[in-house]
Amino acid sequence: MQPSTVKNKVVGIDISYDKTTYAVVDVRGKIITRDDFPTTNYPDVIKYVAELSRRIINITEACGGYDTIRSIGISAPSASFLTGCIENPPNLLWKGVIPLAALLRDRLGMAVALGNDAHVTALGESAYGGAHGMQNFVIIALGNGVGSCFFSHGSAHLGYDGYAGEFGHTTIVPGGRTCGCGKKGCLEAYLGAKGITQTARELLEASDKPSLMREFERLSPHIITQCCEEGDELAIETYRKSGYILGVAAANYASLIDPEAIIFTGGVANAGKWLLEPAHEAFEEHIFYNLKGKVKFMRSTIDDRERDVLGASALAWCIPEYSLFK
Repeated sequence: MQPSTVKNKVVGIDISYDKTTYAVVDVRGKIITRDDFPTTNYPDVIKYVAELSRRIINITEACGGYDTIRSIGISAPSASFLTGCIENPPNLLWKGVIPLAALLRDRLGMAVALGNDAHVTALGESAYGGAHGMQNFVIIALGNGVGSCFFSHGSAHLGYDGYAGEFGHTTIVPGGRTCGCGKKGCLEAYLGAKGITQTARELLEASDKPSLMREFERLSPHIITQCCEEGDELAIETYRKSGYILGVAAANYASLIDPEAIIFTGGVANAGKWLLEPAHEAFEEHIFYNLKGKVKFMRSTIDDRERDVLGASALAWCIPEYSLFK
């Protein structure tokens, strides 16, 4: 009998609108090597899968060989772990239902797991971040979009079709701004990166106060945060208004599921105190009274890209091994 070959590495992939990051990760969670390329260069998903496959083969061959890789985990917006598909993503170039896990598995001949980006973020936070050891917690991811995942008794709640936690597409302002999903008044239209900058522009248009933000042709949450650090009143008001909305929405969420903690991740969360202090104030004001003062309000301390490829690698270990080359 031939002894089984131990495959002690996986590939973790994080897909965002602008960039795809991929890494080889060992069984202890050490990132051996990683690289990235622009997602936006590939509006045709078939060409994207071909390029991603080529890059995975190259990076794994440089790290001990393709045959040492057990499986692949992918984090992507609007993805379902249960179906292996990305469905109608408002924040990616591709449209419709994309069976990404199957497309990549068929090209590479090994097991592929696809998970929603917030679900994968929660896995990374549970394994390597502030949620380590927690059984019941919520991840709220604030970036181009707004997503969430909650762990209940140590497991991610995925729902019937795998789309539980679409926090960004809950209605916070009936009849409000049009969201990328087509609905009006979604949380994402106010707390995603575009929503934050729209709030800033509205405040600039409604006021004649001087503001550093007027000096920038294109605003971003990062620029608005920098203006806050310089004492810009309208920039601070941008995050105060946004924080209030976030706090109310998070209080509704927590009142339903009673988590130990809410952990904020993503680029918009890097606004730090400017966003999270008014959010926490609104949260405590609106949460169910028996939970006041009991839910931890935390910002992730792990680098976003590192956590998400680590979370994707954790997802890869969760599925049965499969190979066309056994």
